[in-house]
Amino acid sequence: MRAVDAGFDVLGFDLAKDRVDRLRRGESFIDDVTDSNLGAALATGRFHATDDAAELAGFDFAVVTVPTPLLDGIPDLSYIEQAALALAPHVSRGCCVVLESTTYPGTTEDIFIPLLESASPLRAGRDFHVGYSPERIDPSNTRWGFRNTPKIVAGVDSASLNAVSALYDMLVDEIVPVPHIREAEMAKLLENTFRHVNIALVNELAMYCKGLDIDVWSVIDAASSKPFGFMKFTPGPGVGGHCLPIDPTYLSWQVRRTLGQNFRFVEIANDINDHMPDYVVRRAVLNLNSRGMAVNGSKILLVGLAYKANSGDARKSPAVIVANQLAALGGRVTAIDPLIPPEHAPSCVEIVAGTDEQIAGADLVVVLTDHDDVNWAAIRHHADRVLDTRNRLRGVPVDRL
Repeated sequence: MRAVDAGFDVLGFDLAKDRVDRLRRGESFIDDVTDSNLGAALATGRFHATDDAAELAGFDFAVVTVPTPLLDGIPDLSYIEQAALALAPHVSRGCCVVLESTTYPGTTEDIFIPLLESASPLRAGRDFHVGYSPERIDPSNTRWGFRNTPKIVAGVDSASLNAVSALYDMLVDEIVPVPHIREAEMAKLLENTFRHVNIALVNELAMYCKGLDIDVWSVIDAASSKPFGFMKFTPGPGVGGHCLPIDPTYLSWQVRRTLGQNFRFVEIANDINDHMPDYVVRRAVLNLNSRGMAVNGSKILLVGLAYKANSGDARKSPAVIVANQLAALGGRVTAIDPLIPPEHAPSCVEIVAGTDEQIAGADLVVVLTDHDDVNWAAIRHHADRVLDTRNRLRGVPVDRL
């Protein structure tokens, strides 16, 4: 959308025909792109969506932003490989291809470029440009978006770096040139590993503080008053989405494969964050048991199924894990989430509107995602007991993480 605003003719290519059809109708499936944003782009006549790879011909710039999931704990680069093979027949002299997908260092040069070169005698650096520029989108962040977030850029050679820099200079406010592609790839992994490790730190601290009868939220607020040398992170039911559960494991996997060593910080952080949903379920069990109740047969109302606030993304969401575990224990689980379509909810969970009666009728309300578009006042006034993993509510009946 930003490229359209900047005056480019933009082709959006996706293999999912249903997504392409929705884009053509002006229906966005991205939280941060409204239908009106998409409609304005379509109205210019400079945006078109397709699932036909033949239409890729003639590009000046190609930006690849495909998923890089884990498959049995191993990086799955099949989407990057497929994208490179789709572009290869259409690579031309002077064009520029940029990979934005998060991946381990070496992917662009060792896998992506050879596939781009596979359909012609043209070579990266000599005949066309190739670069890497990791995406830094934070979904639902109202302060930092694509345009005002500094953009790391790197190229396979100086000419490629200049080409990649020229592209993003027209799209974002600030670029950050990096000397080598592998350093740019590693920088993205460092960013997400930094968050992952620090979230694990406060998650483990929250468990210890509970045992020591200390309010972890008060501790974090107090420490955050220091204007230097401290960055605030908050605990929660775990981590989810398309970055944190995956990207640090890419780094750990490469260190283990290449150096024969374990990246201990990542391994420890994975263990802590992966088991936070289990801890939340234990806290729910204890909350009910303290009132002589079992999970089996209890009405449990979850607030939020998305992995983060104000997002409709439930990929690898810890809230979904909590829901499944409580249902497996016999809980009658319902959920309030204004951003998750009912068809995307776990089969064991009924999405409800969150009426006063539904809130009051729950034996336990568990806050897992603190969307702004939730009637928090109704929960505060009508919930009998609350387990709050996000520090959204205060009061006597609220048991906070």
